[in-house]
Parts: sequence; C-alpha cells; structure tokens
Amino acid sequence: MNAKNIRPEEIERELPAAEDDGFTEGQASAKVGESVGPAAQELEGMKAERNSLVDRLARLQAEFENYRKRNQREQMEFKEYAVSEAVRSLLPGLDSLDLALKNATEEHSDLLQGIELTRKQLLDALAKLGLRKVATDGQVFDPQMHQAVEMVDTAEAPDHQILQELQPGYMLKGRLLRPAMVRVARNPN
Repeated sequence: MNAKNIRPEEIERELPAAEDDGFTEGQASAKVGESVGPAAQELEGMKAERNSLVDRLARLQAEFENYRKRNQREQMEFKEYAVSEAVRSLLPGLDSLDLALKNATEEHSDLLQGIELTRKQLLDALAKLGLRKVATDGQVFDPQMHQAVEMVDTAEAPDHQILQELQPGYMLKGRLLRPAMVRVARNPN
C-alpha cells in the first residue's frame, strides 16, 4: 500500500488493540516518580563521593609536595653537615700552622714563608666552603660564640670584655663550628 492511499479508518484497524495487563496510566506515573527518587539519591551519593575523592586527591598532592620539599631540605642539610665534619677535621691542622708561625724564629725565613703560604691557601680553600673566623678583638663576651677559659680581674678593661684569644673559633655558613676560647675581663668596678 502506498502512504497516500491510506485512510484514517484503516490505520485504526491495522493497529492491534492494547492488551489488558492490569497496569493503568496513573500507576505508570507513580512508578516513574518512585524511580526518580532513588536515582536522584544515587546521583547525590556519587557527587558526594566524587567531592570526597577530589578533596583526598588535593590533600595527597599537597602531602607529596611537602614531602618533596622536606626531602630537598634534608639533602641540603646532609651536604652541609658532611662539609662541616670535613672542615672540623681540618681545624687542628690549621691550629698547628698558627702555632708554628707564632713560635717560628727568623733563622728559617724560607720555612716560615712556606708555612705562611700553606696557611693562607688552606684558609682560602676553607673560606670558599663558607668558613669564617669568630670575631674576638675588642668584643664583649658572648656565650653563644665564645668559650671563657679564664676570668681575669682587671680595672683596665670593662667587665666581660675579651682580653685575649687563646684558640680561634669558626663559623661555617652561619653556624657555629667551634667557639673561640678566650680570656675575659672581670672588672670589680
């Protein structure tokens, strides 16, 4: 049959009649309403779970970033600590060179110049690593930087003034490596 030749009454005859399955239209809309409720609840549950997972991911990313920064900082501290131990082990040799220069006589001027040059080279190399001498000349005693070996009663210097350095102190990159051993004035006035 051609679509132009179909009459409306024939269409009704060709369609089968609806079967009676005991289901009315009012019940269908009630069932659809019931199915929307659990779907909406399930959707809300999934949204809450997604928000929870996104929050957890953000926290894990922040924790990982903190871990990475902490690890870098610990590696830098380890390197500095390793350098400080190496420098600390060289300080007695530097002290020996200072003592040799202090007690040297003019008889061996070539030897004296060699010791001075060796001391200067060692100090330059250590300075490149960040070693600095603790100031003591004309300074007031600071227990953070100095170690008092002796208190000398004198009226010639103000109280707690450093009179003499017995052993130099050193700082490495802003940290005290070894305190300076000093004699300190005690002024009774």
